[in-house]
Amino acid sequence: MKRILSAVCFTVLSCSPMFAQKKSAKAAEPMTDQQFVDFAAQTDMMEAHLGQLASSNASAQGVKDYAQMLVTDHTSDYKQLGTIAAKANLVVPKGLDAAHDKMAAPFDKLKGAAFDHRYIQEMIAGHTKAIGVYTKEAADAQNADLKAYANQTLPTLRKHLDGAKDLVKGKGAASNKM
Repeated sequence: MKRILSAVCFTVLSCSPMFAQKKSAKAAEPMTDQQFVDFAAQTDMMEAHLGQLASSNASAQGVKDYAQMLVTDHTSDYKQLGTIAAKANLVVPKGLDAAHDKMAAPFDKLKGAAFDHRYIQEMIAGHTKAIGVYTKEAADAQNADLKAYANQTLPTLRKHLDGAKDLVKGKGAASNKM
């Protein structure tokens, strides 16, 4: 019985790197330009939507100021993305998809410090993910204009991530100067 159990464990352990390779290989597949446009548009709309909510639901002035910067920047990015996508015959979503609606829903019920905390954490997670996707698109995009857009937008996304991290550290006044 011990031999059978050992053989099963050995087989499972020896196969697990193979499964891990398949999974990581799939994760490494580049997005199509349309997938990137969908991701970027959803991100821009989500950031602008949550930023608008922050104007009435956040309590800290630093969070409100940060959120207003995101509304401005992501609205501008969305418009620029629309121009580039149209030129490349790609479709830009006009509203949040169901997944992003579901992500935004809890923020409607939050107020004050609870909103501030959740919002800042979401901005750190969202901008970290966006930086990864935009970096990959800047390297792998099929369309030269989308590649340039991704490259050009990265500094803004990094500024947003740094601003959210500053808010966590209590440097709200420093983030007002962004």
